[in-house]
Amino acid sequence: MRHDTLLFDLDGTLADTDSLHFEAFVRTLAPMGIGIARADYVARILGRANAAIMRDLFPGAGEAERARVAEEKEACFRALATGSMRVAGLGALLARNGLRTAVVTNAPRANAEQMLAGLGLASRFDVVVIGDELARGKPDPLPYATALARLGADAARAVAFEDSRSGIAAAHAAGIFTFGLSTTLDAPALRAAGADVAIADFADAALMEGLRARFGSSPAPG
Repeated sequence: MRHDTLLFDLDGTLADTDSLHFEAFVRTLAPMGIGIARADYVARILGRANAAIMRDLFPGAGEAERARVAEEKEACFRALATGSMRVAGLGALLARNGLRTAVVTNAPRANAEQMLAGLGLASRFDVVVIGDELARGKPDPLPYATALARLGADAARAVAFEDSRSGIAAAHAAGIFTFGLSTTLDAPALRAAGADVAIADFADAALMEGLRARFGSSPAPG
């Protein structure tokens, strides 16, 4: 049996939720007198771990206060994200044979569990790696290295799917061929960040071409 490995980011990759995260930050920060523009969100927040985001936003605050704000924002996001939908083509890709799969995310576990359940994928993945539960989250390669280790997988037989600069950096640093999804960043920005192939979604013809380039053949249909 083949053991090709697919490693998926969650937000903006399995589900197009980045606009909801932006709205949650806007709603959480506004009462504190902090405004945030969409461009600032994409440049400074998208894909980063909450601890790093909160250090940048509140450099003079203590860890407990930063954690409180982060949880308030995530609770707001969970309230907004009840109707999240899968990115197009995901079901067909996951139905293919001979694949080991993992979710590798900087999202808190409560978010990941709610989203995967809402997407009908709660038990679909072999491994779910939460960056906040490790010593370092993305852009460090540790979350991806951890997923490979837990799966007993080889980076040379793996691909990652990411939508953010920090996620692409993490996957590349782990030696993994990376597809960038243009749910938030456009294709040139994804390639500039280091994505090997930029795709619109999982139904994009460039996906199967990229899988053949990586594996020699694409995963067999289920």
